[in-house]
Amino acid sequence: MTIVLLFSMAAAFLVALIFAPFFIPILRTLKFGQYIRDEGPESHQKKAGTPTMGGVIILFALICGTLIAAIKYHLITTDTYLLLFVTVGYGLIGFLDDFIKIVMKRNLGLNSKQKLVGQLIIAVIFFIVLWQTGFSTAITIPGTDIGFDLHWAYILLVIVMLLGTSNGTNLTDGVDGLLTGTAAIAFGGFAIVAYHTLQMDVAVFATAVTGALLGFLLFNAHPAKVFMGDTGSLALGGALAGTAILTKSEILLIIIGGIYVIETLSVMIQVTSFKTTGKRVFKMTPLHHHYELSGWSEWRIVSTFWFFSLVFAVLGIYLKVWL
Repeated sequence: MTIVLLFSMAAAFLVALIFAPFFIPILRTLKFGQYIRDEGPESHQKKAGTPTMGGVIILFALICGTLIAAIKYHLITTDTYLLLFVTVGYGLIGFLDDFIKIVMKRNLGLNSKQKLVGQLIIAVIFFIVLWQTGFSTAITIPGTDIGFDLHWAYILLVIVMLLGTSNGTNLTDGVDGLLTGTAAIAFGGFAIVAYHTLQMDVAVFATAVTGALLGFLLFNAHPAKVFMGDTGSLALGGALAGTAILTKSEILLIIIGGIYVIETLSVMIQVTSFKTTGKRVFKMTPLHHHYELSGWSEWRIVSTFWFFSLVFAVLGIYLKVWL
């Protein structure tokens, strides 16, 4: 069945590779350029005007890759539709945010309450469908036989996972190729997990996302020709959390998605420290900005984060598959 996964990855990769050169000039013509906030690193000001909302490329490619492979190999299931629903749903929230920032000239896009409501609605619908299919609400600690059933409280876990991961990926999208590469590695890890648990429908989706990201990376690597925007970052977070839930790897998400946990924690630590002591722990957060201001090149930051993302993915696979 390995050929199925290679097929979905290749299909999504080719769609991204073909669609991106067509779509990027459209974004440039429409003047959908990235707005750079003044409080960000000064070096980022030169990136102002770079086409954003490239997440549309990722979404289009992963949808095509998933459906082409799933239809060809008769692997379309409820899980397939659920994953596409949560991915596109979160992508639409990101699209609205990008659209408001770029077209309507509202620098902050959707406010936090609007984003939260949209994310909550999608998370609740996702849970309701799972519940109606008789999905297990039990969770297991990776590498052990210890587990417990959350019953109705499982909805709280679903909400935390979807909102937390989508916001974590959103925070990580701050340097050319950073989120694209780390997400490709994380989805590759979950593809192996899904393959091991014989969930070929979920594995096809995960490899399609990996292929779409690798294709997009050719245009997003430094110096980026296009940014994914919130359209891509929120969609990837929703997709990653959804994949973890369906493979019953809820706790494992903390490990395979370790980069996003660290980025989020850096912001929380910074805010808490500043509010309580008036001092900053980092030069700037999320964490990748700290290294930028410490003199690291973008390539050094990205390659380092990719490396640790790979370490986290291998550790997660080991705990789930081999331990």
